[in-house]
Amino acid sequence: MIRPLFLAISVCILAAFAKTTSAQSVEDDRPLVVSTASIFADMAKVIGGNVIRVESIVPLGGDPHTFEPTPEAAKLVTTADLILRNGLTFEGWLNELIRYSGTTAPVTLITKGIEPLGSVTYEGSEDPHAWMNAANGLVYAKNIYRALSLTFPEYSDQFEFNYRLYRSDIEQLDAWIRDTVSIIPESQRVLITSHDAFQYFGAAYGLRLEAILGTSTDADAQTSDVARVIKLIVESKVPSVFIETTVNPKLIRQIADDTGARIGGSLFSDSLGDEDSPASTYLDMLRFNTRTIVTALSGTSSQLSADDGFEKEEGSIPLLVGTLLAVFALGFIIMFRYGQK
Repeated sequence: MIRPLFLAISVCILAAFAKTTSAQSVEDDRPLVVSTASIFADMAKVIGGNVIRVESIVPLGGDPHTFEPTPEAAKLVTTADLILRNGLTFEGWLNELIRYSGTTAPVTLITKGIEPLGSVTYEGSEDPHAWMNAANGLVYAKNIYRALSLTFPEYSDQFEFNYRLYRSDIEQLDAWIRDTVSIIPESQRVLITSHDAFQYFGAAYGLRLEAILGTSTDADAQTSDVARVIKLIVESKVPSVFIETTVNPKLIRQIADDTGARIGGSLFSDSLGDEDSPASTYLDMLRFNTRTIVTALSGTSSQLSADDGFEKEEGSIPLLVGTLLAVFALGFIIMFRYGQK
């Protein structure tokens, strides 16, 4: 009786799983939240949970500074129920996209309450990369939580639960980054990157920032900027410089070759990585960047604990699939034991 029962349970679960998968693939009528970049989309997914859909206008690996709206982007904005924007000169293309799409979705500024840093390169311009400071990440999360609760009040309790957990994770991460950066000797706390995306990170955690390009990648490097960076590397004996995943690395590699500095690694700034990368979420991005920077500038990874106090964020297995696997495992164990008798 054991084997027929096991098979019957398995067949029922498989049928239910197939039906659920088929229904989801045909239609997804959950509210649609659209963000301008993948970093904010990830935050919204964490807080929103499975009751909303979240899409990013700029795809993974794309550069929001140089993004040119497509028909697909216009369609996404048109069908949105809520739009999340960073502001601070980050999405110069968004107003026009919204205007021509005809969308009636509310647009929320998720940097509200953050004290912006001024651009080092452009007087009167604000640095949009506020998310690089985890303490600012708390502000982003709070603004997103409030926007979701206001727009979809029927799910406010779930949003609040997710938000409180997420807030705790960000607070822990902020403290860990601060402690980890302190490993770098003070004379070596100089971070040189392709474009000026890490000023908030440096101001919060005690690093001097220098970049070839300004806060936007939509510009050409000036000879004076290249000369300034080379002079700093030579005079301060900077051990490593860093490339960025969304910026052409050619120039920073040339500077490294000319000065003898090492390439300390590739940092994520304006976009998350894909699901197989070490920076597939906002929290993972800050962890990865911190580890990469500290390892390169301190010259050792021996002081970096493998346990940073966070559980590794693995891709979650849907409950139905997990149940199915558990049933199969239990069935095989039962059959094996009875087969031995």
